[in-house]
Amino acid sequence: MIRNNPVMRTRQSGSIGVFDSGVGGLTVLRTLQQCLPQESFLYFGDTARVPYGNRTPREIIQFGREIITWMLTQGVKMVVMACNTSSALALDEIRQEFPIPVLGLILPGAKAAVQQGDRIGVIATPATVQSDAYYRAITEINPQARVWQVGCPEFVPLIEGNQIHTAKTRTIVASYLNLLIEQEINTLVYGCTHYPHLAPIIEQLLPPTVRCVDPAGALSQAVVQELRVLGLGRAPGRPGQCRFVVSGKPNHFARVARQWRSDIQTVETVNVKKAYRMAPLLTKGELNSVDL
Repeated sequence: MIRNNPVMRTRQSGSIGVFDSGVGGLTVLRTLQQCLPQESFLYFGDTARVPYGNRTPREIIQFGREIITWMLTQGVKMVVMACNTSSALALDEIRQEFPIPVLGLILPGAKAAVQQGDRIGVIATPATVQSDAYYRAITEINPQARVWQVGCPEFVPLIEGNQIHTAKTRTIVASYLNLLIEQEINTLVYGCTHYPHLAPIIEQLLPPTVRCVDPAGALSQAVVQELRVLGLGRAPGRPGQCRFVVSGKPNHFARVARQWRSDIQTVETVNVKKAYRMAPLLTKGELNSVDL
């Protein structure tokens, strides 16, 4: 139904779609832009449905399906799931449904973690922890590795609510980390793209012997390689552009995101659920003219 739509053909000039439930994916976007300054990006934050961490697998898969369908109508050539929950619960199924590369965080993050240590703690959303995606990926690479996972349901609401720099947040972060410090971990994986926003607090609370792993770096290298192999990369030249779109309130997203991105001037809003229903009937130009 979607595969034959001419507006969805991949091409070098297309942008790279990056999506997350909110501002968390900005940590991945930053690393991608550093690695690929010539590429243009379309960032989507599903702020109307944040957080993803307490959603069911069926919901997460459908959210990803709606977002990527809309992104295809905007001419993306690749999609990066800058969300560990989506990567854990939806990546395998979503990849089979779309004609462009879709990359996730779990495998790159697991590879990076085992290079750092063998007593590995993972902090993530409850849905990611329940999926056991990191445990399986890490132990598949290194069967001798010990892995402890802690679900941190309060982290994303605190970050999205712009409450990072509060005593309450520090207390909450400490309560989760202590569960892993007691296990004498030597490596900590940020199993949610929101969590690097808490890095200044987390790294103060951890023993100095613990190495922190942000999967964004390893994922960015995988994106670089995929573009090269498929011949989809842009030639070096002018810096690419970045477009920011959300499903919820654009002003709130901009206010929170500007803590880390001073270049955010305009944030658009789109109803991806409505766009998903209409996508088979519309060309790119027609979709842009519809009030979503």
